[in-house]
Amino acid sequence: MTAAVRVAQRIYGIALNTFREAVRNRVLFVLVMFAVGLMAFSLALGEMSLREDVRILKDLGLAAMSGFGLVIALFLGVNLLSKELDRKTVYAILPKPIARWEFLLGKHIGLVCTMVVLVSLMSAVLAAMVTAKGGHHGELMLRAEVLIAAELLLVVGVAMVFSSFSSPYLSAMFTGALWVIGRSTAELEAFVANKLDDPVVGSILRACVEATPDFRMFYVSGANLAGELVSVHDSFVTWGYVGLACLYALLYSAICLAIACGLFARRDLV
Repeated sequence: MTAAVRVAQRIYGIALNTFREAVRNRVLFVLVMFAVGLMAFSLALGEMSLREDVRILKDLGLAAMSGFGLVIALFLGVNLLSKELDRKTVYAILPKPIARWEFLLGKHIGLVCTMVVLVSLMSAVLAAMVTAKGGHHGELMLRAEVLIAAELLLVVGVAMVFSSFSSPYLSAMFTGALWVIGRSTAELEAFVANKLDDPVVGSILRACVEATPDFRMFYVSGANLAGELVSVHDSFVTWGYVGLACLYALLYSAICLAIACGLFARRDLV
């Protein structure tokens, strides 16, 4: 058996164990039920509208997937290592012939698989509700759901960086702050361009905006892109845009993973 195969087996084992632990967590099921409940509430809200029940259901359904998915991604990401440290299981794993980067990569893959399953579950529930109301789930909704999944995977990657050296509470605060900034990059750019007179401070802010993950590119239904309004109800982004957004999330997550591995390698666990 080659060294590469042994490494892959170790990473797979950690990823599988992480996935099993995550799906057994009751908090996740509670949050998923809240998301499903919000989708169901949109059905009642749609009944009070004038033939806009399917539109409202789609909008609130996507908002529920994004909002509750963010909470789940934060919860999983910031607790990536803290539970292992609290239960002292990491002290029994790392002395074995396994590198710290293998351990962290396995944990990350397990969380990514968990998020994909949860988003797929909520997407299936939303599709069933839309169909029951006589609407069409369609390809546009699928593109929006893929973008939401990519955003949540990027949130997990960012959270993993902070959890590699900080406490869960601080990690959640830092990750949440970056998400808010990443969703507000357009407003920050406009502020720097129109309201800020100091060129030095402006340059620093521009650099910070460029380094911050651009989360606004993932939730675009109802947004204005390149002067055109895009919506899951009419004209939405193409699969090419979705592919580029997923590639962006993948590359940024890879950078986050590399940083987290470097920080975790220097962490004193004795």
